[in-house]
Amino acid sequence: MPGRVFLTSSLSEIAAWAGVSSPELDHAARRNIAPGQQVLTLGPDRQLGHMRWGMIPVGRKNARGRPVMKTIANARSETVFDKSAFDGVGRAIVPVNGWYEWTGEVRRKTAWRIAPKDGGLIAFAAITDRWSGPGGATVDQIATVTCAPNDTVRDIHHRMGVILPKVLWGDWLDGKDVPLDPAPNDLLHVEPADDVDWDAP
Repeated sequence: MPGRVFLTSSLSEIAAWAGVSSPELDHAARRNIAPGQQVLTLGPDRQLGHMRWGMIPVGRKNARGRPVMKTIANARSETVFDKSAFDGVGRAIVPVNGWYEWTGEVRRKTAWRIAPKDGGLIAFAAITDRWSGPGGATVDQIATVTCAPNDTVRDIHHRMGVILPKVLWGDWLDGKDVPLDPAPNDLLHVEPADDVDWDAP
């Protein structure tokens, strides 16, 4: 979908992969990043920074003119730019080493780790917004963009994050139309994630 992600590469490794200068940011390996937490992003300015994963759509309305009340962690690629709730959003890329999904019944679920076969990084497409709170507080926030799954992920989940090849990063960040298709079937592998401490960051 993705439900949770992990990012274990160093900041210098991420910067080199993205082709940008390494910023002075607090950064540590994280194996369990959930919506509501800060994630590393690459914005239209081609700089790495942090944003909150999950958009608080204060002031946004749906097609019926009603306020959108639910925090949005993921947005469907098929409709993201057609919905009034997403009018005027920006764009970003979220670098991750992979993500997790679950299968099975409640209390008997199996966790799965989905990651590139080469063990490197992937770039999730994301939309961005800025939430303005009381007292002038602002929070830059993102929602990852999802698409139909490829053959690798299909048995695990009915959706997956849009993984952008590097050749499309510039157009995506500049607001141009790009194909938001499932990743190639040979990019990823799936394995049990029974070694993760879900109470740890």
